[in-house]
Amino acid sequence: SRVLWQMRRSLFAPLPRPHFPPDVVVRPFRVGVDEKAWLDLNSRAFAQLPDQGNWTAPDLERREREPWFSPEGFLMAWRGDRLVGFHWTKVHGRQADDTEHHHHPIGEVYVVAIDPDERGTGLGRALTLAGMHHLRSLDLSEAMLYVDATNTTAIALYEALGFARWDTDVLFRRVT
Repeated sequence: SRVLWQMRRSLFAPLPRPHFPPDVVVRPFRVGVDEKAWLDLNSRAFAQLPDQGNWTAPDLERREREPWFSPEGFLMAWRGDRLVGFHWTKVHGRQADDTEHHHHPIGEVYVVAIDPDERGTGLGRALTLAGMHHLRSLDLSEAMLYVDATNTTAIALYEALGFARWDTDVLFRRVT
């Protein structure tokens, strides 16, 4: 029913600087302040992907309590008082109690979203690069992400930024 690609990229390889429009300010997520704006944008940006677009306040609050959560790696792009995009990064395998990941710490491009009215402006590329620079600043050697195999626009962006397909996850649906 769905095919996800895992893509990876070295963080040692050259990494261009992000270029944001002059009226866009990027800052970290503020717990207790930014939740509503994030939920609204996430819902609009992922209207066609219910597993992401239907997040509720409790879903977000649950992630905020995870040991991997870091507001510094949750980058929010604002034009005035309007959230126009975000890049939420994540680190796997860094926590001492992490028994799920049996590998060196690796950064993840966890979720990138752009306001539908901002698509095609380069904001997605800039936010992705900003998050990758953040992951590099943590002395991580590699970044990974998951992308739906049908999302050719995102795949083209990620390939242009040096990501390559690493693995494939397939979700099956039982037909009765």
